[in-house]
Amino acid sequence: MSTEIAEPSAAESEQSPNGQLSLSTAAARNLATTTKTPPQMQAISSRWLLKVLPWVQVGGGTYRVNRRLSYTAGDGKITFVQSGSDVRVVPAELAEMAALRGFDDAEALDALAGRFGRQEFSAGDTLFEQGQPADRIILIAHGRLQRTVTGPYGDPAVLDVLADGDHISYQALEADQTEWPFTVRALTATTVLTASKQAFEQVADQSESLRAHAERYRDERALPQNRRGEADITVSSGHDGEPELAGTFVDYELAPREYQLSVAQTVLRVHTRVADLFNDPMNQTEEQLRLTVEALRERQENEMINNREFGLLHNTAYEQRVQARSGPPTPDDLDELLSRRRNTQYLLAHPRTIAAFGRECTRMGIYPDSVEIGDGRTIAWRGVPLLSCNKIKIGANETSHILALRTGEENQGVVGLHQAGIPDEYQPSVSVRFMGITDQAIISYLVSAYYSVAVLVPDAVGLLENVSVAPSAG
Repeated sequence: MSTEIAEPSAAESEQSPNGQLSLSTAAARNLATTTKTPPQMQAISSRWLLKVLPWVQVGGGTYRVNRRLSYTAGDGKITFVQSGSDVRVVPAELAEMAALRGFDDAEALDALAGRFGRQEFSAGDTLFEQGQPADRIILIAHGRLQRTVTGPYGDPAVLDVLADGDHISYQALEADQTEWPFTVRALTATTVLTASKQAFEQVADQSESLRAHAERYRDERALPQNRRGEADITVSSGHDGEPELAGTFVDYELAPREYQLSVAQTVLRVHTRVADLFNDPMNQTEEQLRLTVEALRERQENEMINNREFGLLHNTAYEQRVQARSGPPTPDDLDELLSRRRNTQYLLAHPRTIAAFGRECTRMGIYPDSVEIGDGRTIAWRGVPLLSCNKIKIGANETSHILALRTGEENQGVVGLHQAGIPDEYQPSVSVRFMGITDQAIISYLVSAYYSVAVLVPDAVGLLENVSVAPSAG
């Protein structure tokens, strides 16, 4: 019996053993060129501070800020130590009060610190009222206080909000200040340390150095000075005839502040085999260097914001700091911040802080402006752009800050400092120096970025402190 074998169809004859009818894409990729991107980096931010600051060439590595002589330094923040429920002021920190600025007699400061006693106040309590005797020095260890004055129509007008580390002192130490010029009320549960004016005078009677310092302070307060505390320049105007004109001169600070250029550095290592063989289509060394410089620039902006020596957060004058009145940043808070200086050009805040401000505007039915900056548009308040800066950190209690800047030397503002034209320069004030090749055939490059930031006059930078960025539970 014969068996007839059927011929395969045309379609069946073209199939591969596994049933595939054409070349697979996986196999075809072996003959194709892959399109690749340069290496990406998530940590790159907008770095608005580096973009908006005018940069000043610092040829000698040092930048000196000359100012007019000021008689009275601004009030500083005071630090406390806590042991359980016991709170004490650090004696040396009392020198942060304007009346004791520069005073360094440790024995007298210890004696004065021992005169402070602790007091507790609940939210809504009044510490003292306008017109009462100014007979106490008050240091705020914890909490928030509101200062108000009676307005022209009898309504209370809010001056400002005080918080941890602030103090109310100079009125109690002035010979001609016998009454409080404002009312102080607690907004939250508050702990303060107080000492009577009489206690201060008793310590001064026992310390010749403190007594002499207090007298010198009162004498300086009596000298002619402008509203910023600078030595006054005598000018005559509106006279008739030929009166004798007063002479004057402009005095300067004898020890002006100097800013040294800071540095961020790292050593970039690349194996010679990688640098020699794997450079098509992208140069491996150049890509390694590009991302390293990006990391240095991120560190640079972080230092210019947070460095304790020259960073803007730590170098904002205390009289230029504003406390948020109700927690989240409100339009009223930003208005108060803008009112502290002329010609504010930029506001910087963490993106979550900007979102919190947007929520408050929405809640109040307010629609902020937007302005063009760079290649796009950004939210603005009163025409001042509100720029994102993730280097302004958010604290553990979900609070952050908003910086206000006036920039440029011609505006007596904030300026960035660098030195362009350094040896082996890769970018302005960034150098890449060849350090040699090791026995393991690894090439090393020293990558350095030099920078700093200077505040020319105190009101060039302001700070809205301790704003809440957490959405409300409701």
